[in-house]
Amino acid sequence: MSETVKRASGHHHGDLRRALEQAALELVATKGISGFTMAEASRRAGVSVAAPYKHYPDRDALLAALGVRAYTEQRQQYRAAMADATDPGDQLAAFAAAYVQFAADQPALFKLTFAAGLDKERFPALDEAGQALFTELHAPARALCRDDHQARRLVLAIAACAHGHAVFLTEGVLKDTPDPLSEAKREAAAGATALTGAYVA
Repeated sequence: MSETVKRASGHHHGDLRRALEQAALELVATKGISGFTMAEASRRAGVSVAAPYKHYPDRDALLAALGVRAYTEQRQQYRAAMADATDPGDQLAAFAAAYVQFAADQPALFKLTFAAGLDKERFPALDEAGQALFTELHAPARALCRDDHQARRLVLAIAACAHGHAVFLTEGVLKDTPDPLSEAKREAAAGATALTGAYVA
């Protein structure tokens, strides 16, 4: 049974973990990954400053939980995008565009997956979630490549390309283009297609 806590306003909410994670996510969005404390997250969630420690021993543990959520949501979004394509190359291009879309839709979660600097040995669930995300790309890449090693290289190259376009978008590098999101998605997909052609030629 989820723990019931009470907001300062007098309203009840049931899931303490979810409330704290949402509060932390909002703080990441407004103050950056390193710009808030557990006490601030507690106040934003409307709980006592001691409440978070029932579930998270420190701020890194709270961020790690958010990181797992970020990887999980990304995986779901990428899987849905790739399901609309049947050709392996088109699936990889769809992933690249969906990667950029996720960064635009969920910038705080996107940053958490790469910029939190968390110890994945301490938080194995975070590492597992990240690895699981990229397993979605293995099947289409392997269908195009001669062996697992080449498939892994292709996946990493496409992910790096998509990440670059996503960062350019979220950091405002493309702000002078008429439609930055569409531009970034289009270029990420085109880059994935070009890389696929280069790796399997």
